[in-house]
Amino acid sequence: MTGRLTQARTSTGRSLRIGVTGPIGCGKSQVVRWLAELGVAVVDADAISRSVTSPGHPAHDVILRRFGAAVVGADGTLDRAALARIVFADPAALAELESIVHPAVRPRILEAIDAAERDGAPAVAVEAIKLVEGGLAALCDEVWLVLCDPVVQLERLAARGTSRADAEQRIAAQAGLAERLRPVATRVLNTSGDLAATRALVTEALARAIAGAR
Repeated sequence: MTGRLTQARTSTGRSLRIGVTGPIGCGKSQVVRWLAELGVAVVDADAISRSVTSPGHPAHDVILRRFGAAVVGADGTLDRAALARIVFADPAALAELESIVHPAVRPRILEAIDAAERDGAPAVAVEAIKLVEGGLAALCDEVWLVLCDPVVQLERLAARGTSRADAEQRIAAQAGLAERLRPVATRVLNTSGDLAATRALVTEALARAIAGAR
């Protein structure tokens, strides 16, 4: 397909919904940026998560009470880097954090999907690492699993300024994620190639998704 998307609605008349998920550092955000350039409305679960855990929101204070002084920054607000170091080293702590954050995030995601559809978006992409666990995959027509070679994954995290030790810890915290997601994935996109090849892969996947929706 070429140019921007003008029509991708399903046979029921609503927007085509594509869930985009996969391990950290594998290119989910780049995939949805390309989808946005093609005319797909994007709902970013991570951005919503940051919003609902910012100062002034209930989840922010709940996290501070649960994790204590270790995650309180100099200004008295949540130190996200400190929190990340704790939860990526402790699966139980990560699960507890998710139990606080997910109930606040899900309604906002649903509102964003509804708003995009009311605005006439031909398709909506929901980017979420916990797409399946959060019950969002069931709302989507397709689930795209974004993967890449482990070496490439480490290189991308390093390019973001993540130390090798932190990168390895974060990857280890998601061990087995790809295998758990494969059974529910409509399409698997390997982003290990160069940008041009990967963009072509995304464009082709969108064209196939549109054809399937019709």
